[in-house]
Amino acid sequence: MEYVEPIRDRCKIEAMKRYLKGKNLRDYVLFTLGINSGLRISDLLQLQITDIFDQKGKVKDRLELKEQKTGKTKEFPIAPPARKALEEYISAKQPDHWLFPSRKSAGPLDRRQAWRILSEAAAAVGIPGRIGTHTLRKTFGYWAFKQGVDITRIQKLLNHSSPGITLAYIGITKDELDAVYINLNL
Repeated sequence: MEYVEPIRDRCKIEAMKRYLKGKNLRDYVLFTLGINSGLRISDLLQLQITDIFDQKGKVKDRLELKEQKTGKTKEFPIAPPARKALEEYISAKQPDHWLFPSRKSAGPLDRRQAWRILSEAAAAVGIPGRIGTHTLRKTFGYWAFKQGVDITRIQKLLNHSSPGITLAYIGITKDELDAVYINLNL
């Protein structure tokens, strides 16, 4: 697996959303839910309609799942942008088993297909660097940090063993850390 980067430019995030929404609503929802949840791609792709929507077809307030990698239960509220995308998605399609169904098989989208979709969209909107499925999770962590969320909270959300691992994971550069010294001005 190649090292990928978070998307560090909000304008590029919005451009990705527009591009993906114009191509395929499923792919737009995958991207939007991914960057607003911090879930691993393996967990995103295994989501089923019943994980997200109640029996009346309404988006649930909270998402609860068992992480494939850790075996831990993860439960969190669905963020407003993801909720909006999911509501649009369900109104445009008939519910079936998988939230992100493959067009080529009876199963869910696979991670190679998801990688192709995200890489193509990133190239189309001019995002530099390596972009892949893990970019969704890293983008979640990066923007949480940029908005002032304590690194130990992000560490816990991402299930990392130390804050240092989380900082490296979300791509906080030496220049960004140096800016703290330069801009503090006490």
